[in-house]
Amino acid sequence: MSEMRAALFDRFGPPDVMHVGSMPIPAVTPGDVLVKVHAVSVNGGELAGRAGKLRLVTGCTFPKVGGIDFAGEVAEVGSSVTGVSKGDRVWGLLGRKSGSMAEYVAVSPRQIAPAPENLTLVQAVSLLAGGTTAVTALREKAALKPGERLLVRGASGGVGSVAVQIGKLFGAHVVALAGAKNLDYVRGLGADEVLDYRTTPLSQLGTFDVIVDTAGTQQSRFRGLLAPGGRMVAVTVDISRPLAGLGAILASTVHGSGRIRVFSGNPDTELLTELTRYAESGDIVPVVDTVHPLDGIADAHRALEAGGVRGKHVIQIV
Repeated sequence: MSEMRAALFDRFGPPDVMHVGSMPIPAVTPGDVLVKVHAVSVNGGELAGRAGKLRLVTGCTFPKVGGIDFAGEVAEVGSSVTGVSKGDRVWGLLGRKSGSMAEYVAVSPRQIAPAPENLTLVQAVSLLAGGTTAVTALREKAALKPGERLLVRGASGGVGSVAVQIGKLFGAHVVALAGAKNLDYVRGLGADEVLDYRTTPLSQLGTFDVIVDTAGTQQSRFRGLLAPGGRMVAVTVDISRPLAGLGAILASTVHGSGRIRVFSGNPDTELLTELTRYAESGDIVPVVDTVHPLDGIADAHRALEAGGVRGKHVIQIV
């Protein structure tokens, strides 16, 4: 077999441009591992990429394949790779590119780690992008300390739902903002306080040592909630107004007392292995909203765009 199925798009546009097509199975170099993909999650950045809002970054060459994370089984091991065997259950991320929403993906062994033994691969993939983002944001960028007050915006989404759990794991007092219908869900993830973002005035929130923003809007206003020495980490910017969002972040470096930190994740085996330990110990739990078949990729994009998500929309390939 030389061809594989993949979720791709041949032009920018609405969810309907997503479809399943055929592509060559990636060739495996001596330093690569070929993974048979069982499950992939749908991430917010992919919606913007499909719509053409990131074309300055992604370029205009087609077809483009979706997916930045994956969980599956090692199908082939390059001749110079050690420590990985055919049949191993693994999970991983592609870093700063996409292309995992296919039956196979070729990656460096530095981009994978053993998948959690206590989870199905569908469950596992729901934690990947959010988990690595949350750990990097809270520990590396914000240096969150036990007892500090943490605000998580978009706490029911794919990143926010794991950030709530990681924040509690790191010993913070977690205040979460979510939609009204998701308040109980977020409370069940361990948040100390859960508030409706539509009806709670910012003036009633108090101040915070750390803010993790997964929404990307009104960042300058939320920055005003930082206590002295507070840190704000923006996981995204407002895709509908990207220049304004980036302007607010740049302005924060020279005006006021709280700089907004941003980062582009590129997790390695060490971070993925740490996330595996958190999952196997029960410190973090899966956050699956809906499981879709590969042929349902357009439906998954539509559902994520509609909002109100609880965790991740997952594409099950095997």
